[in-house]
Amino acid sequence: MPPEQTTLELLKATHRPPERALRLPPMSNTEDQHSRWRVTSHYIEVDGRPAVPVSGEIHFSRLPRGRWEDRLRLMKAGGITVVACYVFWIHHERTEGEARFDGNLDVAAFVRLCAALELDVVLRIGPWCHGEVRNGGFPDWVQAAAVDHRTNDPAYLAMVERWFNRLGRELRGLTGPESNVIGIQLENELYDQPDHITELKKLARAAGLSAPIWTATAWGGAAIPEEEVLPVFGGYGDGFWVDAHAPWDPTFREHYFFSHQWDDPGIGADLRGHFTGSEAEPPRSPSALYPPATCELTGGMATAYQRRPWPTGKDVAAVANNKIGSGSGWQGYYMFTGGTNPPGGLQESQATGYPNDLPVFDYDFHAPIGASGRPAPSFAVLRTQHAFLAAFGDRLAPMPSTLPDQVPAGVEDSETLRWALRSDGEAGFVFITWHQPHVPLPDHAGAQFSLSLGEEGVTFPQQPVSIPVGTIAAWPVNLDIAGVRLCWATASPLTLLGPESAPTLVLSAEAGIEPQLCFPEGTVLEGPATALGGNAYATDPTTPATLTARSSDSELKILVLPAELADQAWVLDTRGGRQLVLSADPLWAGGDGLLAGRSPGSTSVRRYATESRRFEEVRTSAAEAETGRRSLTAERIRAGAPVPGSFGSLAGRAAAPADSDMEECAEIYRFELTAPFPAGEGHAELEIAWAGDVARLLVDGTVVADRFWDGSPWVIETHDAGIRHGAEILLQILPLPKDAKVGVPQAAQQRRNDADGDLAALDSVELIHWTAWQEVPA
Repeated sequence: MPPEQTTLELLKATHRPPERALRLPPMSNTEDQHSRWRVTSHYIEVDGRPAVPVSGEIHFSRLPRGRWEDRLRLMKAGGITVVACYVFWIHHERTEGEARFDGNLDVAAFVRLCAALELDVVLRIGPWCHGEVRNGGFPDWVQAAAVDHRTNDPAYLAMVERWFNRLGRELRGLTGPESNVIGIQLENELYDQPDHITELKKLARAAGLSAPIWTATAWGGAAIPEEEVLPVFGGYGDGFWVDAHAPWDPTFREHYFFSHQWDDPGIGADLRGHFTGSEAEPPRSPSALYPPATCELTGGMATAYQRRPWPTGKDVAAVANNKIGSGSGWQGYYMFTGGTNPPGGLQESQATGYPNDLPVFDYDFHAPIGASGRPAPSFAVLRTQHAFLAAFGDRLAPMPSTLPDQVPAGVEDSETLRWALRSDGEAGFVFITWHQPHVPLPDHAGAQFSLSLGEEGVTFPQQPVSIPVGTIAAWPVNLDIAGVRLCWATASPLTLLGPESAPTLVLSAEAGIEPQLCFPEGTVLEGPATALGGNAYATDPTTPATLTARSSDSELKILVLPAELADQAWVLDTRGGRQLVLSADPLWAGGDGLLAGRSPGSTSVRRYATESRRFEEVRTSAAEAETGRRSLTAERIRAGAPVPGSFGSLAGRAAAPADSDMEECAEIYRFELTAPFPAGEGHAELEIAWAGDVARLLVDGTVVADRFWDGSPWVIETHDAGIRHGAEILLQILPLPKDAKVGVPQAAQQRRNDADGDLAALDSVELIHWTAWQEVPA
């Protein structure tokens, strides 16, 4: 590459220290002190050390109680450290004075289970929550009450006080300075009632609820009482709430750039009468009292009838990486684990005046862990980010974010590389995100970074490298581990293994980028690496490389994983120490420190042994598995009838078909389960590939599941849906007319365009058996 082009491509950034000195807000310091959690204005402290907590939303009332532990263990294995959950009033007290906390409504049992699994909890108690629940979570009798809802109307507050007191009795002894309930969110998306949030906090405290951190959503320019609550933000790359065929809204696009603006005026804009995010209120400024924190980074996206986004794994991970590079002090996802609405029509819909119809049952959300318990592609990519935060969060958390000298000109800029630096002035991490949905990016040629760090600064790599489209990375600069300094690397730190006195640094290579490592002069590197000159080395990007770096009397072991293995990498913090495991299928660590998991066929699990420096097979209890996936024969017993182009609308949004429309117009298929089921609540799934408008699954004449088509496979856990041998199982598929005002992803729209007339098809039905296994001790 010509020298002049190298100069032109130099990407510069100068470390900028925090604008304000560190402060200790009253929250968690003089008020609601906690034994493990503390808030500063720059970062969160956990167990006395700076940390970047990772929270994931799961709704206990949208899951069978018997599935709670499975999902929580899988979340923890994915790097979630804090469980966030709405407490939907309408789920608990449908009839006034008859509040229920049994079965999967037992919030106290859920909190206790999280504690047993060493997971902290944020309770989002509302009383108005939304979460795509009818009336935003108000029971019908509350919604119908002659009060000024979500205000300090005494009559409304009296209703809330009774509910909070009931919730407080359920959680008696489970909150406080030693509790795993470390956060409580008040209300949700309340924009202009700061005094009401203050009053809600008083009512919650009077009911016996307490936590070191109280939060409120701050997006949409919300006015909140910052002395009382920590503002939390969100970031979605797409949303169901904009118009069906609206272009990719700027409020979504902005999350694919690094930025120090944390507000998102587009979230929930439909509830404020806005149908594009650009019409929403101007953003609010971050708080000087607290670090930037999020509670609703996109874990996926809900599917409304009129608009049906389907984010890819990288769509999700790119937003998350941008927030870390932009200075996030708390990574919080909505949703992280999908679920199923309770029966009874408790979903948000046009019937209650909401602009959008949501499915009656389906709340999969395209989450990292789907409603059936199957991990989505996003789970693996996020898992690596969370492993990085677990291992390096104590260094990262106090590091402010610096944007480069040249930043993109706007959301249409597809040429300027998107990157940011977090550093302490001497060391840091360069975050790169070169991915976005909808509008493809080209490969970025000739990237070389020039950072004003330390006395001499750092320029790397030695020769400019091409950044392939799809790159999501965090590259270390002047990273000191056990007395050995890594000047820079073109591979992302994944984790640290072994004791602090003799650690192993694990780096994950980026697809299409040669892993290069550079050390100070005098450091000796041993292992399969090629010297590039200037104390830099390259490793083979196709195979794991085990290296040893020696500097004076210090030694550092290094493992470089090829990019192809990143999706199989699991980093588990167990009582027996941190482990790096390779598996294509879900796994987790049990309370005994041994591995466990499930596979749809033969089980293959390998664990890295720091002493032998090899991946070794893990012996498991799984018997030789039969084929885990079987095709089922579906018989079409009725053809679809002509479907109208519209079933009505509200505020210009297409309405979903009624039950009668499904009964009259849907195609109907029957299929039988010929393969044996797992015993008890063992794991088996139906995977349905189909096309059309709306599908419903009926068992013995009762609708147990539904789905709006967006091109994704529909996965249903059989036991939880009541599917069993001998039952009559019917599938209804409503054809999708050409002229229906329904927005679907590009690939689905192409199939829709190619269809000859209305679209309705059943491509396949498969039964997947997941075999549970446990590690057999050596």
